[in-house]
Amino acid sequence: MTTIAQYPPTLPSPSPAPAPPPGPVPTDEARLRAAAEFVREQDAATLLPRLLPGLTGPDLRALAGRCRFAHAAVSVFPADRQALRAALTAAGLPTGTGTQPSVVVRDRLARRHQLDPAELDVRILRPTVTGPDGSPRMVEVFALTVPPGSALTAVADHERAAQHEAHLAFEVTRPDPLALRGLTTLLTQHGATPDGGGHNPHENGTVLYFTLPPATGTEYRRIELYAPGDHRQALAAHLSATPTETSDASDASDSSDADDASEASDASSAETLLRLMTGAWTTQALAVFARLRLADVLATDTATGTEALARSVGADPVALATLLRYLTMHGVLTQDADGHRLTPLGALLRSEATGSLRPLALMYGGPFYQSFAHLTHTVRTGETAFDHLHGENHFEHFARDPQLAELFDRSMAASARMFEPLAAHPAITAAASAGGTVVDVAGGTGELLAGLLEAHPRLRGALLERPHVIDAARRRLDPARVAFHGGDFADVPPGGDVYVLSRILHDWDDDRCREILRHCARAMPTDASLLIVERVLPTDGSPSLATAWDLHMMCNVGGRERTAPHYATLLTTAGLTLTGLSPLPLGGSVLHARKS
Repeated sequence: MTTIAQYPPTLPSPSPAPAPPPGPVPTDEARLRAAAEFVREQDAATLLPRLLPGLTGPDLRALAGRCRFAHAAVSVFPADRQALRAALTAAGLPTGTGTQPSVVVRDRLARRHQLDPAELDVRILRPTVTGPDGSPRMVEVFALTVPPGSALTAVADHERAAQHEAHLAFEVTRPDPLALRGLTTLLTQHGATPDGGGHNPHENGTVLYFTLPPATGTEYRRIELYAPGDHRQALAAHLSATPTETSDASDASDSSDADDASEASDASSAETLLRLMTGAWTTQALAVFARLRLADVLATDTATGTEALARSVGADPVALATLLRYLTMHGVLTQDADGHRLTPLGALLRSEATGSLRPLALMYGGPFYQSFAHLTHTVRTGETAFDHLHGENHFEHFARDPQLAELFDRSMAASARMFEPLAAHPAITAAASAGGTVVDVAGGTGELLAGLLEAHPRLRGALLERPHVIDAARRRLDPARVAFHGGDFADVPPGGDVYVLSRILHDWDDDRCREILRHCARAMPTDASLLIVERVLPTDGSPSLATAWDLHMMCNVGGRERTAPHYATLLTTAGLTLTGLSPLPLGGSVLHARKS
């Protein structure tokens, strides 16, 4: 999105804004209406050939297959927020969308017009519209407040005519380094010119900007490629291909510019490091938000004032306002003059939401947060911080505390969306068609198994778990279709068609993993399959949730995440062979193994 800071920053020397093109200038309402109509009518397959003349055949299919048309951006210049709402209403756009400051656009405006950024109030909002296929799209609106009679009127007139911030955005689906390299190559081959980019740590998204060729078939001259996640390698390659402006200034001026850029880079690095250092504050802010059940009180379509929220949850209104402001910065909420609204991100913390992440917020901000304070001990000694703090491992500790045990079970179930594609795995569908049995080894309260049985009515199940967990699983699973086995890994029941180890092996060291895999192999018939659900570490060092969980497992559990080759080696020692690996949501993977 356009609120992304450049990395590394490029800060050109201030120069007068270029003259806008001649001709009549549409009003803010007209441009908002035109942008909304444009977004409603377009999709990637029809829009990309208009933007890049000559784009056809395999190249078009490759781009359209990995890029979703996401939004069109437009700048407006209302006198105040009431005028902004009136313009949105006149354009047929929803007015309930919250606004946030747009620092990057503010700074670009300031540089273009040689102004102090503090003089500019630039807000960003993203009202949604429906695309031709029924999917939600956005009109990204940058609003610079220009009071009547203000000296900013000339700025508004110029920007309305020039439309420097107007652009179209495409979101990359399933981004990875190879896909991003291929997509950027295709765009440049068809006339697009790299034009900067950046990574937004708040949204954890990477943007690559391009200038379109002169023959483009729309009034838009820039596009952005948005890839969820941190893709610094692709970003660095893109920035290195971005043309730099030449200057007729003297050597001394060039040196000054270089010094300014160096200082800006240092400042950006320091800011990035500060954000990393304060990550623990975000963990605690989310935990408090979850603990107070604020997501259950807030609405997504109407705003609630801070005083009313404070009364609802029993909080100090001044302190609560500070918490809400911080979480608004992180996209959990939006804020306007009427109060706060819950974003789709924040809605995941509702207690009864499908796939609610509230239990994880409480777990990561509670028991596991406490032990992270002892990470130094783990790094120095190799001992688990949780064990060092509590004098016992987390399984024993939670088993002695029913409330903690329940929270742990709910936090494990909170990641159930990771399992959703598992029902379509060929090993599962084959077992289901034959009326076979899936054995969920250490399957908790049966969240995964319940989903598989619901997807396949002919499938039967078996659950192996500790006796106190089996009691909870009986309340979820149909005893007519599931056999319950209380015991340990040595008690894996024989005769199943598919065995599942979901987020089990990462709890243990290699020796214990080999032992668990041997127990499974002994129980498996010759033609049975073993499915292992884990976050798999990348072998190329690319950013991954598995890397973060590797640190968490070391600190809190005494386990680790592993690469696919590492898992293959462990399987071999148990007489099993890794035959496949498929991606799952939330950074997960399913590894498929069979008897050697």
